[in-house]
Amino acid sequence: MAWRIDEAVIRGEIDNRERGRVTGRIWLVGREEPVELELAGNAWRDLAGRRLEFVNPEPKAVELVLRMGRRQTGVVGDFTASRKVKVPEVSMEELMELYKQRKPFPWHWGNSVYLEWFSTANGRVVVESASYRLTIDPEAAWEMSEKEEEAQRRANAEAMGGFFEQLGKAMAQERAREGGGVEEESGEEGEEEVWEEDKPMSEEEAERMDEENEKLLDRIQARMAREGDDADFEAILEEELERRRKERGEQPLTPEEEAKRDEWVEEMNRAAADAAENPDPELERWLDYKHPVAERAHELSLRLMEEPEKRGWVTEEAGEEHPLVDLAAATMKASAKLAGALHGEEWPPGVEFCVSVIVRLKKARSYLADALLAAEFCAKQGLGDAAWIAEAQRELNGLAHECDVMVGELRAKLERGTD
Repeated sequence: MAWRIDEAVIRGEIDNRERGRVTGRIWLVGREEPVELELAGNAWRDLAGRRLEFVNPEPKAVELVLRMGRRQTGVVGDFTASRKVKVPEVSMEELMELYKQRKPFPWHWGNSVYLEWFSTANGRVVVESASYRLTIDPEAAWEMSEKEEEAQRRANAEAMGGFFEQLGKAMAQERAREGGGVEEESGEEGEEEVWEEDKPMSEEEAERMDEENEKLLDRIQARMAREGDDADFEAILEEELERRRKERGEQPLTPEEEAKRDEWVEEMNRAAADAAENPDPELERWLDYKHPVAERAHELSLRLMEEPEKRGWVTEEAGEEHPLVDLAAATMKASAKLAGALHGEEWPPGVEFCVSVIVRLKKARSYLADALLAAEFCAKQGLGDAAWIAEAQRELNGLAHECDVMVGELRAKLERGTD
């Protein structure tokens, strides 16, 4: 689900003159103060190193934007002013009527501004229009190479899957708070305390935890959207974690337990800071590892998103319920889950990680099943090109089979109990 706010835009400015940072302001109908952007990442080459100004000649009131957070902090998705789109040469009413009748409509190619980001306030936000008046600085503060742009596009596409990484860290902290380790008495005076590792979870326990965490994320996102400008991400996260503990009937932490938890968090932060200042080449190589199955899913999701637009099968006005849009969205979700399960861990993972990887693979498998249903509907309704849909089904079935094989391999490894 995305917040699409292009109709409500009055004007805006985007600045990527500082490498690795995008800032901006967007004025919206019905709001006195502009929405402010503070994002990590870079635009595509046409905007990298430059400042963009845009004006909407026909802004419209959209109730949705009244609930947007004023400060949009997060990561860049795709930022470009050179995306080629089909611009209809008929009114919206005529276009929708022709679309219902499956008749062609008169059009011409035009440049579309496309600004996508992932924020702590509202999740995915998109501004897309071929009708804005654009002004781009002719001189770039810095230049992006083709190789850098390719790397940036890949990072942008992966932003959807990695955006809530900070929530994942919070989950780890929460698990420690809930008893992630068991303190042992030190054998000698002055020795450091030793914490036993968790006993491996069962697959059912891991699935239950995954479901609870997804419900927690839904609650947090709903509150961020509802509270708008007043939303405080860290406070909401802490309140929702406390709410979950009460629902479970858990007792509040004692002062000693809170101190122990805070000490653990500080130790994790120190370790992270030390790793950033003194990178370990072996660790960097491990983190950079990309599993081929996750890469295939990622590349397929990009094709399923881009080609229907390029071929004119999906109009700019098509909603997320359109089968071709649904096909791409389900595949992207599967891609994100596969990346989380497989990247950064050369196959096969250690026994202690098998259960968590299985849960993510099963979730990816369910998204692939959704994508296959969407593809089947496209084939029956004659949407897109028959050969193209058949090829997508072949690749989706291949990825689903790979998931089944890997889950089976990990379950067998768990039964053996050894690497």
